[in-house]
Amino acid sequence: MKIASILPYKENYTRKGAGAVALWISEFMRDSIYKDNTYIIGSTLNKKYLTKNYININITNINSRFNSTTKKYSENIIKKIKYLSFDVIELHNRPVMVREFFRKINSKIILYFHNDPTTMKGAKSVNERIFLLENVDKIIFISKWVKQKFFKDLPTLSDNKTQIIYHSIDPIKKKIKKNKQIIFVGKLNESKGYDLYCKSMFKVLDLHKDWKAYSIGEEKRFQNYSTHRRHINLGQISHTKVLDFLSKSAIAIIPSRWEEPFGRTSLEASSRGCATIISNTGGLIETTDYAVILKKLDVRNIESETIKLIRNNKLRKKIQENSKKFVKHKLKINSKVIDLMRESLFPFNKININHNKLRILNIYNLAQKLNHRIYNLSLGKKFTNGFIRNGHDVIEISDRDYVRQNKGLNLLNIKDKFHNYLIETFKNYNPDLVIFGHSDNITENILDDFKRINKNLIISQWNEDPLMLNLPDTFGNIEKLKRFIPLVDHSFITTNPSVLKFLKKDNKYVHFFMTPVDKNIECFDVFKLKPQNDVFYAMSHGVNRATLKEGKTDSRVNFLNKLIKKSDGIKYDFYGFGKQEPVWGNEFYRSLLNSKMALNLSRGNPTKHYSSNRIASLMGNGLMVFIDKKVRMNNFFSSNEIVTYHNINDLAEKIKFYKKNDKSRIKIAEQGKKKYFKLFNEVKISKYIIDKSLGKNISLI
Repeated sequence: MKIASILPYKENYTRKGAGAVALWISEFMRDSIYKDNTYIIGSTLNKKYLTKNYININITNINSRFNSTTKKYSENIIKKIKYLSFDVIELHNRPVMVREFFRKINSKIILYFHNDPTTMKGAKSVNERIFLLENVDKIIFISKWVKQKFFKDLPTLSDNKTQIIYHSIDPIKKKIKKNKQIIFVGKLNESKGYDLYCKSMFKVLDLHKDWKAYSIGEEKRFQNYSTHRRHINLGQISHTKVLDFLSKSAIAIIPSRWEEPFGRTSLEASSRGCATIISNTGGLIETTDYAVILKKLDVRNIESETIKLIRNNKLRKKIQENSKKFVKHKLKINSKVIDLMRESLFPFNKININHNKLRILNIYNLAQKLNHRIYNLSLGKKFTNGFIRNGHDVIEISDRDYVRQNKGLNLLNIKDKFHNYLIETFKNYNPDLVIFGHSDNITENILDDFKRINKNLIISQWNEDPLMLNLPDTFGNIEKLKRFIPLVDHSFITTNPSVLKFLKKDNKYVHFFMTPVDKNIECFDVFKLKPQNDVFYAMSHGVNRATLKEGKTDSRVNFLNKLIKKSDGIKYDFYGFGKQEPVWGNEFYRSLLNSKMALNLSRGNPTKHYSSNRIASLMGNGLMVFIDKKVRMNNFFSSNEIVTYHNINDLAEKIKFYKKNDKSRIKIAEQGKKKYFKLFNEVKISKYIIDKSLGKNISLI
């Protein structure tokens, strides 16, 4: 993956005086697996860059007041990178640049907000922020406070395209002797509360003769505030020296009036074992769990809290030790989060093709009519991927799309036209195996003609519909399956054949299979992330309809309504339920990735081994999954890999338990994904289908 990380214009990307955005980029890049392919682009006059892979953009001769510096900056960057083929463009703090890049660059765009979005050009209005949500591939906020500002006044929209990733730091383990010194780091102005710090030091230092105060920073419009003679201003120093000075300081004070988007100084000070005093503004309180928070921001309160820490050695040392030991945001961890976020934009990037063995004609609905929004749920697609990865050659035919696209173009009956198309394709390709599923346009005559042309041909069908008898559409599902059983060599279904009475005499040629996972489709590890929601569930009123059908309901809706009432404090993210429309395609993934756990609830009575195909999406992407015990998934998965429940009360209690027990939940989700991929990946399931079709006596696991 090749990445271009774009700094705001004139952001200082230098060893001395690097800005917060520059530090963010350089530090996270250090532990990234893509660090060798990441290029930093900015504009600065200083040549002592933080890293070697920096590209400087010089902007000169902007004479007209009608020419925007940011627009000129964008244009120059686009010229520079247009032919370098970057996979990802990361824009920091410049939403106004999105439109230029969106129109002219064919790369994924990640937008980072390091400040209040509503103060920035390109994100001030509701419509501008909706545009960003719809067109940017990912939006990253550095704190909850910044995210809340972005969504202020917006209508209820999915935020699964967004993510919070905090400024982070490396913890230190070594013990460092603390000097009797107080430190302020930041711009030396009133917004940062520097004047309050200066005034408070008179009383603090007069009362404690063996203590000193320091400040680090600068301000272009510096105002020389009156302060104590033992308060020393060190000016602007390198970031490394700042951290070293914090390590030796006993107390740090961040009395900001300005609503800090995050408050990097507070993170750094607490990680270096300072007893840190902060104001309750913006995202400051998200930096550490062990700061002293000022009840009121004034000189008197700063004096009081500082003196308390100086005089109470036990309290001061306890805060120092906890701050240093329990660093809230760690670089190595969040670097992995960023890399996973980047990779999530490219789920299909490694397909292995071996030497050909069989020629396979795979007939199913590719859903071109639906703009491929069910690609991640498509069994036919996963079969094709699995066949190819097992070394076979495949031709795919989408029967429904062919019929739809050719209606009215020929005087021949469309079914006859499709029949002729299949037969001529069959003659040209001469497949060894024909496999089809959920095809309303395959007829007995077509299968007879296939067999007539090639007597050695093997034909198999698959069906993923529920076959239990308590559903209104079960009869139709059974009839579709039974229609071809006498004509095909083998049939594959997602319900255990042993529980279906109508299959008694044909049981030998009807086989159960589990919905496969695919390494390039189920490609996420939710257990490594920090989702906002607790439980995910998605259903629909039909893939062709795609939206809610007014007045339509079933037993699942009643179950979900009861479940919500039984488990207060749980953040449910349900789709196709209430007034929440179903989600498809990439929106399905964005929603799924934002929940820790998932409910796998299928239509009808729980039946042995039957599950909707979403079980692969849930377990395969690393969510911990709940399923009714009567489905008997314990035949495949242990209690360390999936959670079964006896009834709705049992389910509600287990949801509450795992919400509170992250370690157990993460372990089960990770082990569940591992087992699912071991038993039911696309390569194994497609091999199982081929081997069974060839008459081999093999088992599913």
